[in-house]
Amino acid sequence: MGRRRRRNPRRKTAAVAAVAGVAAAVTAVTLLVLPDGTGDGGGEPGEGPRRTPGVPAVTLPAAPAAVPAVRRWTPEPGIGWQPAPGTRVVADPGGPLADEAELLAGELDVEHSGGPAGPGDIELRLDSTASDKGYGGREGYVLRADTGRVTVTGRTDAGVFHGTRTLLQALREGGSIPRGTVRDWPDRPQRGFMLDIARKHFSAEWIEDRIREMGDLKLNQLQLHLSDDQAFRVESDSHPEVVSDPHLTKDELRRIIELANSRHITVIPEIDSPGHLGAVLDAHPGLQLRDADGDPAPGAIDISDPRSARLVDDLLREYAPLFRDQPGPGPYWHLGGDEYRALMRSDPEAAYPELAETARREHGPRALVRDLAAAWLNDRAETVRKAGFTPQVWNDGQHAGGVVEPSRPRQVAYWTGKEIGARPPGEYLREGWEVVNLNDEYLYYVLGEPNEFTYPTGERIYEEWTPAVLRGTEPEPAELTGPDRVVGGRLAVWCDLSGAQTAAEVARGIRMPLRAVAQKLWDPSPPALEWKDFRDLSDRVT
Repeated sequence: MGRRRRRNPRRKTAAVAAVAGVAAAVTAVTLLVLPDGTGDGGGEPGEGPRRTPGVPAVTLPAAPAAVPAVRRWTPEPGIGWQPAPGTRVVADPGGPLADEAELLAGELDVEHSGGPAGPGDIELRLDSTASDKGYGGREGYVLRADTGRVTVTGRTDAGVFHGTRTLLQALREGGSIPRGTVRDWPDRPQRGFMLDIARKHFSAEWIEDRIREMGDLKLNQLQLHLSDDQAFRVESDSHPEVVSDPHLTKDELRRIIELANSRHITVIPEIDSPGHLGAVLDAHPGLQLRDADGDPAPGAIDISDPRSARLVDDLLREYAPLFRDQPGPGPYWHLGGDEYRALMRSDPEAAYPELAETARREHGPRALVRDLAAAWLNDRAETVRKAGFTPQVWNDGQHAGGVVEPSRPRQVAYWTGKEIGARPPGEYLREGWEVVNLNDEYLYYVLGEPNEFTYPTGERIYEEWTPAVLRGTEPEPAELTGPDRVVGGRLAVWCDLSGAQTAAEVARGIRMPLRAVAQKLWDPSPPALEWKDFRDLSDRVT
């Protein structure tokens, strides 16, 4: 495949200043009170609003500023809420919201208390008796602010966490929360970031900085591409011979997962096979796939050799306990499946006769090499399912028309329609697959910009892309692309030319694309803010 930031201590200044008495500068909207009390402007087109003489206009505050923007805001007249000396974050220290309360209290430099909530406090609540639908899903929340206090309520701790992010950003913007009620929820259940740590080593600290950044943006998945032709970047006990230097230790990986889970982010591992295994094959050259002339197929493992499956399954089973017990939907395991060299030849059966023979022997006389590859992915999918995971695969690894059907359940990560075997996204959707959007036209940040890739811009994502735009620039039909079909998307960083940017340059380069993706996955409708205003707001609050 060509394919949090540490919180600045100065981020506390807005809230600290508010504690000292800084009032919010809140943009206002004016509601004209009409004789019938409707307040809708009335009149005929072009007539303009009617106003009753002597009745003053009611000024209502605009929605709290946040990235992504809140979806529903019901303003109320009057003074909103702002921190004051003695403000506390109130939630049971031994209860299910203790972590969310402790984090927010630290960010605001105030006390976390068990309550009861009093004037000036921030109260976090779980509404566990409500249905998900009442909050727009398990990650939805309600934020209510008035003169006395602010409350954040959610069906789950994830929803409450998202509400605290809105509160924190609104305080950064203006020092207070306008009076009214926010009802907010994500449109897509999977909202994430994918990082290639195989071609380029990123330190645990750098990854942790991105996790903090993702949490503030209400993103909830981090996919780590752990291995590729260039390197295998995580410690292994079962096969230490495949591990490259530098790499993440298991303790570092546990720390990354723990931090991610505290921000309600699920970490998705990817060990790609049967292609992109060059680093593993460097230690196991006898498993290298070779063509009819004896030439090696770069990165491709010989799927006709039973030892190949045992090796890859050893690695899948070894890491399963690290990633399995994570909160939230899933867990998921990405199996790759893309760009297997045998399937990139014009005549795989002639180029790789041993694979063709094995396919016919195991799957019948009509079976082709693509059927053997499909069976390989089915077997790896069964390995991770038994370990408690839902598998995901790249779309070009799931070919059509073979005698071996892809096993279910699994999700298809759609990135391209250009590779051999790749199909239009509508075909996967009509076949009933859940699809994750990684459209390489918008969402691929490929270091060095090889193979006609260009660095994505936040502006283009913000103005043109939605989860329905899976391939190229045109959306798929609306009836195929609801949240139950296109379940989400991810911005992907691929490190093909690893030296083209430093880790710090990558962080700067993905800053606005990541924010644009977060906005469009939370709410894919046309944004209310122009791009420049969104960019400026992002700089102020995130």
